Amino acid sequence: MASGFFITFEGGEGAGKSTQIERLARRMRAKRYDVLVTREPGGSPGAEAVRHVLLSGAAEPFGPKMEAILFAAARSDHVEQVIRPAVEHGSVVLCDRFVDSSRVYQGVTGGLDPAFMEALEAVAINGMVPDMTLIFDIDPAEGLKRAALRRGADDGPDRFEKETLAVHQRRREAFLAIAKAEPERCVVIDAAADPDAVENVVTEAVFAALENRLPVQRKQTAPA
Repeated sequence: MASGFFITFEGGEGAGKSTQIERLARRMRAKRYDVLVTREPGGSPGAEAVRHVLLSGAAEPFGPKMEAILFAAARSDHVEQVIRPAVEHGSVVLCDRFVDSSRVYQGVTGGLDPAFMEALEAVAINGMVPDMTLIFDIDPAEGLKRAALRRGADDGPDRFEKETLAVHQRRREAFLAIAKAEPERCVVIDAAADPDAVENVVTEAVFAALENRLPVQRKQTAPA
């Protein structure tokens, strides 16, 4: 690919984003795409250092505004150190969470001012808007059950998993509202389906998007 493609995976807790990113990456690599898998918070050395602070709850006493600022700082480092160079190199970047999570978690359920969130987002991403966003939709009660099974009996819920079911429901609604507002970017995936079925839907949607975004001359030489 002469230019890269940036895909983000969004949704509530336990929706299967990480599993589906790995499955999609395998399928894409089998077709000889250059794929980079990354995550937020984290993805770069600086951002990974902030990840522990955020998910451990260490920043929670300082309020959602401080958390939003820390997410933005981590995101800026991630974008400039990892995502932008990879996209400019021609890679397909698959990112587990990105700016929509901040819009939902800190903006909607954190109650932060939309103007503040928009200004913070603009600085953090510096024009690096996803080409495509897959929003994994699942009933929050089921998602939290999956998240509990994933982490095992010895580990407790993280900073965001521990919040009430009502909060998780508001997040689900907020993600769906983003998808409705930006249909040219967002695709809603039924994450409650069998993982193999979800994988097939994801793969079909992503490969179609890649083909549609590639110029004619590059479509003819894309991996078969």
